[in-house]
Amino acid sequence: MRGPGTEQQLADGRTLRYYDDRGGSGAGRPTPDERPMTPQDRSRAGEVRRDPLTGDWVAVAAHRNDRTFLPPADQCPLCPTGSPGSSGAPSEIPAPDYDVAVLDNRFPSFSAGAVGPGAGSTVDGEALWPAGPAAGRTEVVCFSSDHAASFGDLGVDRLRTVVRTLAHRTEELGALPDVAQVFCFENRGEEIGVTLAHPHGQIYAYPYVTPRTQALLREARAHRERTGGSLLADVLAAERRAGTRVVLEAEHWTAYVPAAARWPVEVHLAPHRDVPDLAALEDAEREELAHVQLDLVQRLDRFFPEVEHLPYISGWHQAPTGAGRDLGRLHLQAFSVLRQPGKLKYLAGSESGMAAWINDRTPEAIAQRLREVAR
Repeated sequence: MRGPGTEQQLADGRTLRYYDDRGGSGAGRPTPDERPMTPQDRSRAGEVRRDPLTGDWVAVAAHRNDRTFLPPADQCPLCPTGSPGSSGAPSEIPAPDYDVAVLDNRFPSFSAGAVGPGAGSTVDGEALWPAGPAAGRTEVVCFSSDHAASFGDLGVDRLRTVVRTLAHRTEELGALPDVAQVFCFENRGEEIGVTLAHPHGQIYAYPYVTPRTQALLREARAHRERTGGSLLADVLAAERRAGTRVVLEAEHWTAYVPAAARWPVEVHLAPHRDVPDLAALEDAEREELAHVQLDLVQRLDRFFPEVEHLPYISGWHQAPTGAGRDLGRLHLQAFSVLRQPGKLKYLAGSESGMAAWINDRTPEAIAQRLREVAR
């Protein structure tokens, strides 16, 4: 797999990688980071603690309270250094321009150098609360040097680069011994809690398998024992047979609203072939994905005529790197907290307290609307 065009070290020792579109943009030329920074303290990632009531691991990363919060556009840390409209101060990206850039998060939840309790450690010496270092990785993926751009504005050429970038990072991070699962995602919109307006996503390489994936693996294992089939593949086949919630179909991909959708706007995108992660996609599947995902995001942006860019979370669910990998299957989940323009779906008592979901719109109505707004 073709890797980044250029890698360089930032002033505090973090790694920055540039990925260029076809023909490049000149971003492949390394530009020194001349900021007066001290080497990053990689132990800042904190620790993980296990909740004995659910079995979930919780990352404790108090240093993230100090992360950059909604800076003015001319002080955006993800714009190229010296870009038009900037304050002229050096940013996280020392190059004067770039296509796609990936950098180690300055405020990581998980880090390669995380220092914490050793194996077998506990909180307060109590066996009920196992703890350990928050080992892993957290990376920021900048989709464009244009601060005002949005994912749906990027175009097919850029989407090809984004797909290649996420596949390459999935492959590299998934091969690390302390990584159990790689999650590539985008938070978009202040309603979601975004603290940087620049078009970007993130990659979390977790040291454990996440609760949602644990639940999926549990159901997939039971489904295999019961039927001999693959749960996610069988769900996709059933949605395609029913057709009532299918949003779009292509040669290699289908987008559908799940029959038990939780969110007032939600859609899944899945490959027709059994694929564990983005790194395993073939060239034809990647090429079509660039077109299909762009189409899907543009439909989401047209869901509410009054809303220019739908606030959403869009994330790639990938198989874990170890145990249970044969039960996982790649799929994208995109959803929004917006139930009507100006009205948010709050995760209040039932959802937050009991994880018992109540949807404000039928899955069939969501799918119908996403079909209506096709161009």
